[in-house]
Amino acid sequence: MVKIKVINKGHQPLPQYATPQSAGMDLRANLTESIVLKPLERCLVPTGLFIALPEGYEAQVRPRSGLALKKGITVLNAPGTIDADYRGEVGVLLVNLSQEDFVINDGERVAQMIIARHETADFIEVAELDETERGAGGYGHTGVK
Repeated sequence: MVKIKVINKGHQPLPQYATPQSAGMDLRANLTESIVLKPLERCLVPTGLFIALPEGYEAQVRPRSGLALKKGITVLNAPGTIDADYRGEVGVLLVNLSQEDFVINDGERVAQMIIARHETADFIEVAELDETERGAGGYGHTGVK
């Protein structure tokens, strides 16, 4: 289990896993007044959380499936990435893809956050790539069955 330093400048509890095998922790809106998100509008929802991830880790901010299915609310840049060297407030960029207003209340679970390891890459420029069976085929080239 990775240890993550956190400052909670809000009034919501720290993120926690709902079950022992949950991959994500719920992020809650930390608001002084509700936000009305109109159809096709987007907004940055504050959480009051500031984190320091260890080098080699990122936090991914992802939609909550229930909000997406039932209300048409999703994270606009899903998954949003929080880099290990970022020290600002964790915000959730939500968009309303429904045709109805959506009210975001204080304490509402608006997204989930997943902590993940990542690698860095060093690109090596070459004249050609090795051949594979797939080659350049993409975007459904393997069919539907």
